[in-house]
Amino acid sequence: MKKILVILDGIVAKNLMQRIVESNTGENYYDIVYVNDAIVPQQKLSNFTFYKFDPTSKSKLAMVLDKDIHYEVLIVLNSKDEMLSVIENIKSHKHNLQMNILDYWNLEIDDPYINVYKGIEVLANGMVERLPNIPVVAQNIGLKHGEIMEIRIPFGSSYAYRYIGSIEQKNWRIFALYRNEKLEDLKPSLILKPNDTILVIGEPKVLMQVYSAIGKTRGQFPMPFGHNLYLYLDLYLMAKNRVEKAVYEAKYLHKHLKNKKLIIRITRPTTVGIMDFIKSEFKKDETVEIIIDYHNLGFSKIRRMDFKKLDIGLMMLTNEMFKNKEIASELINSKVPLFKLGKEPIGSTKNTLIVLNDTKSYEQISPIVFDVSSQLKTKTKIFDMDPVGVEDKSKLLDHFENLSKIFSQKIEVVSCEKNPIRQLRQEENILQILPLKKSMFQKRFSWNFLYTNSDLISFDMSKYNQLLIPIIED
Repeated sequence: MKKILVILDGIVAKNLMQRIVESNTGENYYDIVYVNDAIVPQQKLSNFTFYKFDPTSKSKLAMVLDKDIHYEVLIVLNSKDEMLSVIENIKSHKHNLQMNILDYWNLEIDDPYINVYKGIEVLANGMVERLPNIPVVAQNIGLKHGEIMEIRIPFGSSYAYRYIGSIEQKNWRIFALYRNEKLEDLKPSLILKPNDTILVIGEPKVLMQVYSAIGKTRGQFPMPFGHNLYLYLDLYLMAKNRVEKAVYEAKYLHKHLKNKKLIIRITRPTTVGIMDFIKSEFKKDETVEIIIDYHNLGFSKIRRMDFKKLDIGLMMLTNEMFKNKEIASELINSKVPLFKLGKEPIGSTKNTLIVLNDTKSYEQISPIVFDVSSQLKTKTKIFDMDPVGVEDKSKLLDHFENLSKIFSQKIEVVSCEKNPIRQLRQEENILQILPLKKSMFQKRFSWNFLYTNSDLISFDMSKYNQLLIPIIED
């Protein structure tokens, strides 16, 4: 549940307060700061807390801000000077807190964390739409059941930093995207960013589910890639103990992640004993589907067939699979996350770990890091190590710290000028999350000391379980 701070005063405040109460779904907590008792509704709700004081008081406002981690602030005041004073006080205390303000004075504010709603324009547009022969935009269209919806991408959403082509769109479609009040050219490689507004069309019930999923900041993975886990087993390439471990690990993830089904795809079956073992592990479990290929169709054909119809959101493979040339060539263009099974058991994982590299890639995977960590109940550990001192990662670290507040998770940042790979090798019981890059599957020399890219060196390690998240590479 999100904590919202609402600061109200003036002629609009009472009606706005009543509208918030009427729209209350119990999914948010509200801290209400007010001056006039007339604003307080008669109906008392358990998720509303009221504070009566002058909101321009910096010390009193700081008390409320320090009390909880607020998701965003809604400010409606009757005075320009009071509005500017409150904004300044909030910025000085929490510079990256999202604010929505109602502006009647044409304030000149250029701040990515402040959304300005022009009060006079809103009133004018509402009046114009009531005139005859004036088209109404996105209202009373189609079956009038809500087939068209506008959705803002919030900070921390699992849909943020996802490219549109990677989002499963079944019975709904994104047909427009607005960024900085401009209509963007919609294409599969376009990345959704926080504060983007998308227009979607589809079945009303599906759109409500999509709205709910986009608004949530935790517990969604493997969405938005798909709903199901997919374990691929080529028994001809795998030893019996590796097959058994893969099955146990898939069973663990199926229990702890918010997926619908676990699909086990078996090709080139070997012994009756190993097949009986796999079937017995999931006996009478209707959420597990075992599909067997007896005709040696090959990974490429199997992948194309299964990905078309099975709604796969996460593909699990053992280390042997990544070394197979046929499989590796198919994985290069994968649009779903890949789980590379290491030697450590997933059940012993204590930390979700990332080694910061390039800003663009790690910004894209950042929401997934906290989503997975929250589901597996692990701590998040970040290695900020740059022994060469090439790139300043302070903005990227700020980004992760902001997300940690949204997800209500603590992070441990290890900053030093040591070799990150040397430090990584000392870690135990971790799940490393990496961006999925084409360079990971390209042929490399056997001597790793020639490489300085921590992503490539990490990928070549077989000790740790690794989650590889698809990204857009330019």
